[in-house]
Amino acid sequence: MPHIALADGVPGILGPMFFRPETAKPLNDLAEVLLRGDNTLTRGERELIAAHVSKLNNCHFCHTSHATFAALQLDDGWDVVDAVVADPATAPVSDKMKALLGIASKVQSGGLNVTDADVAAARAEGATDVEIHDTVLIAAAFCMFNRYVDGLGTWAPADREDYAETGKMIVEMGYAASSPPIPAA
Repeated sequence: MPHIALADGVPGILGPMFFRPETAKPLNDLAEVLLRGDNTLTRGERELIAAHVSKLNNCHFCHTSHATFAALQLDDGWDVVDAVVADPATAPVSDKMKALLGIASKVQSGGLNVTDADVAAARAEGATDVEIHDTVLIAAAFCMFNRYVDGLGTWAPADREDYAETGKMIVEMGYAASSPPIPAA
């Protein structure tokens, strides 16, 4: 049960966004840039980082929704996502993605846990400074999103199949399109 008066049946982050749409727009704009903007990492790879961090934070809604968004945009979809959940080090992703997922894991546990060696390892696998930057920012942002969702006690559908329709909408239209309208003063 939500800790504040959120609309019934509105899952995860959408409940707080509809509760306070003034904050929804900048949050969705950030997600749009990080997860869908121009980048050398694919949209699926960036969604995978978000899903991975959300899983580490035990945020069911964010993990399941972003895992769905990743699966819809990655070759071998759910097989890759499930493998990363099981063990990123042995998942069928590039060595660069393994190194970036390692950095994201370190950010999730505390930004100061990222070391020069972690960054050097990512660079050795071909990661650019922009990719390293965006990985850190995705991980940090999803720690915030996860705490926003769980800190307000939002409701989330249990099964990943329940996220498929929203996944198709996000993949096609993006995050900025899903911002609730800000009420007129």
